[in-house]
Amino acid sequence: MTKLERTTSSSWALAIVHALELEGLDARELFAQLGMDYAVLGDPDARIAQDQMTRLWELAVQLSGNPSIGLNMARVIRPAHFNVVGFALLSSVNLREGLARLVRYQRIIGEASDMSLTQSPDSYTMELHIHGDSVPAPRQSHDAALAYLLSFFRWMTGSHILPLRVDFAYPQPDDISAHEALFQCPLGFGAGSYSMRFARSVMDAKLASGNATLAQMHDQFAGDYLARFEQTRVTHQARQVLCRLLPQGEPKRQTVASALSMSTRTLQRRLQEEHTSFQQLLDETRRELAMQLLRQRNLTLLEVAYLLGFADPSNFFRAFKRWFGMPPGQYREQHLDRKAPETGHTGDPA
Repeated sequence: MTKLERTTSSSWALAIVHALELEGLDARELFAQLGMDYAVLGDPDARIAQDQMTRLWELAVQLSGNPSIGLNMARVIRPAHFNVVGFALLSSVNLREGLARLVRYQRIIGEASDMSLTQSPDSYTMELHIHGDSVPAPRQSHDAALAYLLSFFRWMTGSHILPLRVDFAYPQPDDISAHEALFQCPLGFGAGSYSMRFARSVMDAKLASGNATLAQMHDQFAGDYLARFEQTRVTHQARQVLCRLLPQGEPKRQTVASALSMSTRTLQRRLQEEHTSFQQLLDETRRELAMQLLRQRNLTLLEVAYLLGFADPSNFFRAFKRWFGMPPGQYREQHLDRKAPETGHTGDPA
């Protein structure tokens, strides 16, 4: 069966192109080398496959020699890069409401991204995960999203907002001067996820551009846009549910269907219409999460197995060999940016 690819908005892709050009790269040439159609950037309704965007980042890093090139996104702020979502953010009462809208409508910008917003007594934390399809999303995709969001917030408020903390899932680079210059706050590397934490006072402060009437209108536009996806993209929604449920054990079909407010039969039919099945989707979700989790050196192989919902770790090792043709320990050593002794490793039973 053909897998339905996740896509990125051409508007967001255009922001990435602008960021790459700041590095002196010829975006048209990059697109040509990758066999991508540069003309789609002029169509705000066009979509580009997530894996193509990953390859674009990889080629840009290769040619520029700058692994932190994603941070250039902080210098290309324009509301239209967020499609209709950008204007919904601008009309929000405060940054908290704006970020909540971004979480709600994130699929318009990119279907591969999952965002969440959590609150504590004195702060709000925005957490970000960008998933690949056949290839993992690069660190540059995450850097770009965090850099752009912070600069967009600064632009909206007219204030040089400083996060309380920013965390990155990849190991600390040799040179973090670009990170320090942009975020100007405590930075964490090798974390379990990508996130930014802001003080409640910053997130709850009223915005001069806030307008309830305009916000309602933009919500309608964004909702209509998103509804067109939801008619044909149950695969993405089901994948998001699986990602949330897997650490609790292997999700049941009925549980996922209930989370999507539909019957098991309807879920099965909708997935078939999108050329996949529940079991195939579960397998693919585990596969892509395995690639991401194994890049987190602080997780043992057994912990990875349990986070993927395998009650018996030996099933994880067998599945991993089927996916990649090698044990997970070998895959980890081949793909980590920086080697370090494994802690708490109980051995590879496969």
